[in-house]
Amino acid sequence: MATDIPIIDAHIHLYPESEIPTLAWCSPEHPLAKQHSVEEYKTASASSPPKGFIFIETDRKNDLDAGVKDGSGWEGPLAEVSWLKRIVTGQPKDNEGHSKEDASLCAAYIPWAPLPSGPEAMERYIELVKKEAGESWPKVRGFRYLVQDKPKGTMLQDDFIESLRLLGRKNLVFELGVDQHRRGRGQLEEVLEMIDRAHENVPEEERVVFIINHMCKPDLEVYNTHTSPSFIAWRVSMFALSKANRTYMKLSGGFSEMPESLKQRSPEEIFDALVPWMTVILTAFGPDRLMFASDWPVCTVGVGDGAWEKWKKVVERLCWMASFDEDQQRKIWGGTAVKAYGIES
Repeated sequence: MATDIPIIDAHIHLYPESEIPTLAWCSPEHPLAKQHSVEEYKTASASSPPKGFIFIETDRKNDLDAGVKDGSGWEGPLAEVSWLKRIVTGQPKDNEGHSKEDASLCAAYIPWAPLPSGPEAMERYIELVKKEAGESWPKVRGFRYLVQDKPKGTMLQDDFIESLRLLGRKNLVFELGVDQHRRGRGQLEEVLEMIDRAHENVPEEERVVFIINHMCKPDLEVYNTHTSPSFIAWRVSMFALSKANRTYMKLSGGFSEMPESLKQRSPEEIFDALVPWMTVILTAFGPDRLMFASDWPVCTVGVGDGAWEKWKKVVERLCWMASFDEDQQRKIWGGTAVKAYGIES
């Protein structure tokens, strides 16, 4: 990687210690149950300081899964928007781990949104986000509702599809998180149907952009990719997804899906083990639709403080293997993210 290529890390999570109780997944014994703010992120990425990052919602507690559609139970996600506004506008509270000087680092942020509740609820929610975000609203480039752990069929409900169409009309992306490793081939088949329905009979300029997290979380513990049904199903799905209109893929999330023993190996050894998956992703999407993303701090679990730099070196090796020229490398390290999210430079 040329040293003068600016990095935009397309997937990080942040939260102050004071708001940890609002995280739906975080128990007191969880390895990430401590503050992860800009200060900690800057320390983790200090070897190659990024020009900026894209914040992805952290799954705050809400009442949507209980069937609530009237707007109650949105306090946690809206508090997260308020937290990002303080970062973007350089207005920190005491002990939150960021300063006025950090304001320019957030290139964009992606809050949670209640897509299963349908377009009317989404309209109300987006207006609340806009009000809460205030002057940071231009940094809101889309929304995420994490479907990887939701019941089968969630993303195929009519209300969900209409919510996706609404995002497209508003020029906001949908951040897609699915999990082939744990949910199998069926979830990826749902994704393909969801995209087809969301784009069907919609003008090109109004079709929602899908930004796919973590290579769809493939099972990186597979030993023989030539015969593994899991790998073969994932490979078929990646090429099918790449044919879908307006889809982008993040080079991220690998540490969470690989065996514990591999996490401790060198970046070169990790890359060698991941070549079958990396080759598929590269062939399917190419540099125009691939983007570097660390998934910090999740990437540190089982890896340690050097995880950010280790994953960066894995992606550098991919660029080397592909013989990318400088223009193609610039896309991987930031250009694709700028294009996909519609970030103003």
